[in-house]
Amino acid sequence: MVASSPVADAVASRLSDFLERTRRAGAEYGPDAVLFLDAASDTLRGGKRLRARFCHAGWAAVARRADPAIGEPDSLWSLCAALEIFQSAALVHDDLIDNSDTRRGRPASHRALEQAHRAAGWAGDAEAFGRSAAVLLGDLLVAWSDDLFEESVTGHPHAGAVRAEYARMRRDVTVGQLLDITEESAWSVSPPADLLERALRVVSLKSARYSVEEPLALGALLAGADAGQLSALRAFGAPVGMAFQLRDDVLGVFGDSAVTGKPSGDDLREGKRTALIALARERLAPDERDRLDTRLGDPALSPDEVETLQAVIRRTGALERVEAMIADYTAQADAALRSSELHGSAVAELQALADAAISRTA
Repeated sequence: MVASSPVADAVASRLSDFLERTRRAGAEYGPDAVLFLDAASDTLRGGKRLRARFCHAGWAAVARRADPAIGEPDSLWSLCAALEIFQSAALVHDDLIDNSDTRRGRPASHRALEQAHRAAGWAGDAEAFGRSAAVLLGDLLVAWSDDLFEESVTGHPHAGAVRAEYARMRRDVTVGQLLDITEESAWSVSPPADLLERALRVVSLKSARYSVEEPLALGALLAGADAGQLSALRAFGAPVGMAFQLRDDVLGVFGDSAVTGKPSGDDLREGKRTALIALARERLAPDERDRLDTRLGDPALSPDEVETLQAVIRRTGALERVEAMIADYTAQADAALRSSELHGSAVAELQALADAAISRTA
């Protein structure tokens, strides 16, 4: 469920309009394609709309410093909606790569498509169909994101700068996802002292930048940000993004499934080599480290085995160290915001967004 707010409501309206236009245009593809288009639309249900809200805040920080009474242009809402669709594309591919069964308390897209295959009584391997269709579903969502993005910048005076930032975001996420899955194997031949740095590189590229820093920059660039304003927003957004993803890593191991919509300890079953795991391994005896490494990535881990691994990680102090890192990143963001010369109401909005991103339980 998306919490109602002026930004969330405006983005929902823009998404609804875009999806209706897309559905009408897709009628020529036939009923099987309509099922596919509906599956794409379903991915946009729920979520926190944080990327759209950070994009709006970046725009407001620049535009309302110049004119406090200025209203939001249509181009901003299209850009915000494009970011939300891009997020859905990333989640579809992420769930497929991670073999996740659920997302936001519902079947992950590849599982929903698998179920649709069975419900239709089609021949062949339903699971294989679901996985193949989900690859294409993620690709379709990227294309939809591009469509809305182009609506936002076509004819815009700052189109070049916004396009360059959007392209950077797409590259970062793709490389970050590759590094994430690489780390699940490459850790075994990497120097132990390098594992935390490698994990934090994944945090930055795969999630932190595109969740916070780049949406802020995109909104600011759309408003015509100068170098100083852009630098101030990046100095704030980069540490908030790092804290945001480290919180996600904590929830991936210790989160309440009733709140997160995913099984407790899912990151353990998926073998995620996060900062939390890197820090835990540092303080384990060799035999305990070997047992942790053997169990990580076992999709059949029982709830009791997950609890055992959670206890091991807690005992090393890794959880407290990650919480300290989150607090340090939060302090960096606060300091950057205090020293900036952004519009006052925008500063308050940025502070509220940072708190929502970092203190969340889902």
